[in-house]
Amino acid sequence: MAKLIHHAEIRRSRRSTWIIFLTVSALCLLSYILGSWQTNTTTTTTSAAVEAVSKLHCIKTNPKPITKNKSPPTISHLDFTPHHTIKSPNTTSTFHVYQPCSLRWSEYTPCQDPVRGRRFPREKLIYRERHCPKTDDEVLQCMIPAPPNYKNPLKWPLSRDFAWYDNIPHKELSIEKAGQNWVHVQGDKFMFPGGGTMFPRGADAYIDDIDRLLNFSDGRIRTAIDTGCGVASWGAYLLKRNIIAMSIAPRDTHEAQVQFALERGVPAMIGIMSTERLPYPARAFDMAHCSRCLIPWSDYGGLYLIEVDRILRPGGYWILSGPPIRWKKYHKGWERSEEDLKQEQDNIEEIANRLSWKKLIEKDDLAIWQKPMNHKNITQGTTSTTKIAICKNSNANQSDAAWYVKMEDCITPLPDEEEKEESSTMMKRWPERASAIPPRIATGSIKGVSQKMFNDDAKLWKNRVENYKRIIPNIDDGKYRNVMDMNAGFAGFATAMVEFPVWVMNVVPTTAVDDTLGLIFERGFIGTYHDWCEAFSTYPRTYDLIHVAGAFNIYQHRCKIENILLEMDRILRPEGTVIFRDKVEIIVKIQEITQSMRWNSSIMDHETGPFNPEKILVAVKTYWTAPTPQITTATIAVSE
Repeated sequence: MAKLIHHAEIRRSRRSTWIIFLTVSALCLLSYILGSWQTNTTTTTTSAAVEAVSKLHCIKTNPKPITKNKSPPTISHLDFTPHHTIKSPNTTSTFHVYQPCSLRWSEYTPCQDPVRGRRFPREKLIYRERHCPKTDDEVLQCMIPAPPNYKNPLKWPLSRDFAWYDNIPHKELSIEKAGQNWVHVQGDKFMFPGGGTMFPRGADAYIDDIDRLLNFSDGRIRTAIDTGCGVASWGAYLLKRNIIAMSIAPRDTHEAQVQFALERGVPAMIGIMSTERLPYPARAFDMAHCSRCLIPWSDYGGLYLIEVDRILRPGGYWILSGPPIRWKKYHKGWERSEEDLKQEQDNIEEIANRLSWKKLIEKDDLAIWQKPMNHKNITQGTTSTTKIAICKNSNANQSDAAWYVKMEDCITPLPDEEEKEESSTMMKRWPERASAIPPRIATGSIKGVSQKMFNDDAKLWKNRVENYKRIIPNIDDGKYRNVMDMNAGFAGFATAMVEFPVWVMNVVPTTAVDDTLGLIFERGFIGTYHDWCEAFSTYPRTYDLIHVAGAFNIYQHRCKIENILLEMDRILRPEGTVIFRDKVEIIVKIQEITQSMRWNSSIMDHETGPFNPEKILVAVKTYWTAPTPQITTATIAVSE
């Protein structure tokens, strides 16, 4: 009986084992069938995702350059491994490979194009103001070529005195200004002796003369503007005194003045005093300068001196040399009558007095005026009827507005006296003012911007630039000189770069939420307003490094991203570098377009780690030039 029970238990155990085995087998078979079906329905999505992520793992080969090439620079010590996921971009890209423009566009300045300028009035030189292409049909969809035999510019400070002739092949200035020591041709280079029309002994000696009158050594004067700058020797020699000048000149008969300045590594922009305000905020500059700049200061009711008053900080200085100063000595050389020059100087003196400027000195070839610290003598004085009226219904924002805004024939008001925004105790001297709380923040002039936000921003950019030093070779050793920040914010990037041998053009987009350009000048840096749906006021190949953080978010619904990138390509030098910071979706789109523009690029994680949705793209423009024009028998015959 016991044996029968034992055998029955064995049979039940075997049946249980078979049931378990068959159940597991059925489940495995069902899982296989379901898995096969799911794989077939998701193959396309998976492949697209793999392709998208692959874009972050490698650098695609750029299209083969058509003309002369050097080995493109490499970006070393970078972690390009993606630690994030992205949505697969559209695999049917509409971006095409951009071709080089003709060599005749090599120095194209879209918004100061002389051909387009001829459509506009010559009155007040309106035709030399900004007149940009208005439609896509007018915008060049090709890459501006460097001239044949283009070479990387010489490093600063050697570039202050020398530049390669092949980079700016124009001898006009060296011939026209031969006796004034602006620029000479020496073999394969230009040499800049530092001379100018009104400083035959050189810019250094000329600045020494001004220094003896104003004292540049105590840090009170940091930002300056040079109107009608020539080749910017005045600004070039101020730099060693820790004064940074915005040098401006129109694109005119003196070919490539601003291009020469930037090739030397000196801050400069194409600009003119005509009918519109200069693209700078109110109270921006500590000093303004004109050395025979040919601006008709006494015309139009003193309109241009009133504009200088707007951009000068209270207590700032205006320096004039050249006509009509010292007219008794120079009138014959200037080919003007004594009466004419005397009348011009009398008119300038009258306008300065009506602005309440104080004439400090007239000595030799120099005359210096100082803007008052306040307007009490205009609003309260008995002589107010002789003064130029203060603009009515104006506030700080209207005073700073300077993008396609007409000049006004009234004095831009200062902030309320009780704010003491421009007091000497609040405005620190250089270099302390670079890190001090700017008056516009301390007084609450910029709504929603606190001192804590400013301090946090300074720490943020110090850490970011430390990261740039690790991932971008030579960023701090002089390889890069002319630097642009396309979305400058508080100028935290420029402040963190201040110890490097660079200068930074801080650009505040006209559509930015906060207008921060005024506080950037208060920190002792320079910059400009700009709308990146238009071309920048500079020549091609004038910047070594461009930094752009979050700017494409501002413009993605206003203009084509391709056009902004083509403009960046225009102003970037061959083998120049761009640092993009943005959301990964935008970064991937930017990379795809730049690969069509012969840029090498690499994506890496945010400095805080892989889980930050913001990523960094470092791109390098490859070296290529226009082909050397072929000399034919017909060409020789024509030239003869």
